[in-house]
Amino acid sequence: MDRDDPGPGNQDALGMPQRLRLLVDLYAVEHGTEPTYPEISGHLEARGVSLSRARWSYMLNGHREVTDPDLLEAIADFFGVQSDFLLSDGPLPEQVESQLELIRVMRIARVRSFAARTLGDVSPGALDAITRFLDEEAAGRTEER
Repeated sequence: MDRDDPGPGNQDALGMPQRLRLLVDLYAVEHGTEPTYPEISGHLEARGVSLSRARWSYMLNGHREVTDPDLLEAIADFFGVQSDFLLSDGPLPEQVESQLELIRVMRIARVRSFAARTLGDVSPGALDAITRFLDEEAAGRTEER
């Protein structure tokens, strides 16, 4: 399984970092931009919970397990989901499940944009080949589910 694949068949296998990334992506779908650390930490501070930038990064990248129920509740509140979603056995929120395809398409678009910027002077044919590969890869993952 791709660690960032939010597909319906993979939701039970997602760890906290993948679930947090889904929430960040959902926030971006709903607000047009990803949440910033100051937005998140400000919301948490208003609830009496502190979150350092380093700890947020650790949580997103899966470097350390976080089990603090107050912190998880405050983060879940920021994103508008139940705190049990952040646990590996928590159910997938309805608003996340309904947006999975859009989130997947947005992730593919980010990869395409990154490839175009990184490869710079690549020929249109090569960029088209990369795009076809990404489309085929995404279609293959959809069929696997």
